Amino acid sequence: MLHIYYGYGKGKTTCAVGIAMRAAGSDRKVLFSQFLKGNDSGERRSMELIPNITLTPCPDHVKFVRDMTDEEKLQCRQHCRNTFEYCAKEALVGKYNMVIFDEIFIAIENNMLSESDLFDFLANAPKNIEIVLTGHNPSEKILKLADYCTEMRKVAHPYDRGISARKGIEF
Repeated sequence: MLHIYYGYGKGKTTCAVGIAMRAAGSDRKVLFSQFLKGNDSGERRSMELIPNITLTPCPDHVKFVRDMTDEEKLQCRQHCRNTFEYCAKEALVGKYNMVIFDEIFIAIENNMLSESDLFDFLANAPKNIEIVLTGHNPSEKILKLADYCTEMRKVAHPYDRGISARKGIEF
């Protein structure tokens, strides 16, 4: 089944991590990928310790796309494509029961990945795996495919008061 957690509220990655842990605790194999995030995201350190969860590599640190140079954007785009292609291939061979693409909609929104590639993957993915997608703004075309779909809506956030992301809370 396809799970989508999206919107501008906090909690999308938290949901993805939670479902990964639940699946791993039930002896399911999980492939967890993150786009536009670095190894400095706190959830990675915890998930590395969980049997049955495999994390795809991330750069040590990733800037916001708006702060990247053209060269950094090119490198980031290549990393996103490589990660997506690897996960899609692994999903098709049936090695995992769950494949998670954290922040994939943000990668698509920033032209790091193609929505048509994601749509093609979803159309051809095995029906016996769970697929989890997160990010800000999925298209209606993708939303219509969802079996589970939750929108996270921001009501208040410290960032609105000028408070930067805090380690262990937002990253």
